[in-house]
Amino acid sequence: MTPRHPRHKRATLAVATAVAAGALISTGLATSASAQTPAKHLAAAPTALSASARTSLIQKAEAEAAATAQQLGLGAKEKLVVKDIVKDADGTVHTRYERTYAGLPVLGGDLVVHTAKSGRTEGVTRATKATIKVASLKPQITAAKAAQQAVSAARTLGSAKSAANGARKVIWAGSGKPVLAYETIVGGLQDDGTPNQLHVITDATTGKKLFEYQGIENATGTGKTLYSGSVSLTTTQSGSSYNLTDASRGGHKTYNLARKTSGKGTLVSNSTNVFGTGTASTSSSDQTAAADAAYGAQETWDFYKNVFGRSGIKNDGVGAYSRVHYGSNYVNAFWDDSCFCMTYGDGSGNKDPLTSLDVAGHEMSHGVTANTAGLDYSGESGGLNEATSDIFGTGVEFYANNASDPGDYLIGEKININGDGTPLRYMDQPSKDGNSADSWSSDVGNLDVHYSSGVANHFFYLLSEGSGAKTINGVSYDSPTSDGSKVTGIGRDKALQIWYKALTTYFTSTTNYSDARSGTLKAASDLYGASSTEYKTVAAAWSAVNVS
Repeated sequence: MTPRHPRHKRATLAVATAVAAGALISTGLATSASAQTPAKHLAAAPTALSASARTSLIQKAEAEAAATAQQLGLGAKEKLVVKDIVKDADGTVHTRYERTYAGLPVLGGDLVVHTAKSGRTEGVTRATKATIKVASLKPQITAAKAAQQAVSAARTLGSAKSAANGARKVIWAGSGKPVLAYETIVGGLQDDGTPNQLHVITDATTGKKLFEYQGIENATGTGKTLYSGSVSLTTTQSGSSYNLTDASRGGHKTYNLARKTSGKGTLVSNSTNVFGTGTASTSSSDQTAAADAAYGAQETWDFYKNVFGRSGIKNDGVGAYSRVHYGSNYVNAFWDDSCFCMTYGDGSGNKDPLTSLDVAGHEMSHGVTANTAGLDYSGESGGLNEATSDIFGTGVEFYANNASDPGDYLIGEKININGDGTPLRYMDQPSKDGNSADSWSSDVGNLDVHYSSGVANHFFYLLSEGSGAKTINGVSYDSPTSDGSKVTGIGRDKALQIWYKALTTYFTSTTNYSDARSGTLKAASDLYGASSTEYKTVAAAWSAVNVS
């Protein structure tokens, strides 16, 4: 079975427990010191791969996995398992691996090998620099005890309706010295009705809890959802009816759960090719929320496809599915990587479905992170995970260019989460929400990830638009810097390319803010050159948020 590193994707609004994680290690990452034109360096941008080409590359990497492991100096008990491959236009291949040790999954042992077109290995990005080795593979506590402790941990976090289906042995390398451990997934429901998928890592020798994260990504809101007006949807005709199946985008489907909290529900269909009324309704059969959900999935797919050449969340051409009318009075929305689906509640009084465009783009971007870097949803890597969804959710909103919801650098501005019309987060000055960090400090990793994300959100805004006062699409911004410097932005399009390149080729599960600076600088060098304005602006923007 392919080892599965924890997928730490979180939704727009929820709160998670922060636990310190390890650091990414980069070795041998060559950076060109010569100045080249941006046009030449665009050859390092990811290229779109056909399904057959991607399969061929993966099969080649799998066939060479043993030789690659030996080349990297891995131990005799270690094996590499191919997770993903990205190929640049210049022929450079970035192969992402997970590891096993004596047949056990190594959590926090992921790495990316960067190979030139010539076949020469140019560098390796590692989630941990530690040697993967444990003294014994015989646990001192039973799997049953580990599972019982995991359920207790879930209940401590407020997941009262929870149960575990056993525990599996793993090697935990996410922080410190690798140890034999158990991974337990606690299911059931959280107190607010959100599905529970708490992953608990327990030391198999001492019984100590080493790490935990919630695998369900949810967003809590109490405001009204602003719909995107009259939009074009790709649908499918079946006999004399139409349904919300988008065959042009991986077969994405939209289902109605009709207040249930499990299963897929019923595929949304209609006798005419018109879905919804443009207004919210308390009826569980109303199709307006389904229309918004389908539109959000459509725009998110197109954004990744047309901006990055990525074919779907997993880059395999397969669409996810969406579910609306989840539960009753459920004021959340969440992405769940285990079902590969997006789910929306109807909000307080079942009259405010959380189906706005930026929520959809944010949530489904957690799926992209889960299937690329797999950023641990805790500490600084958790903040980067959350910021990645804010960054790409913002990208989706600008990409859609919808007159009813123009692009902006405000997060959740349409759902009135605070009850006073203010947005949930501000990318230009994150501290305006009263909780988020404008810049890095030594304790930023102790903040909830939705607040520590402010550092990366601020960086992205500065990289895109620069510091100082500016008005964009009618919204006024005034972005400060921690060192009083002036930053001139390079534009959102280039900033998005740099972040995506770093996420998919240089970030790993344990990337922290210092590593993110290194990864984005390497990405900027690949795309635009080490002496380019883009490279220098990346450095300046990180310095402006105190990351050096």
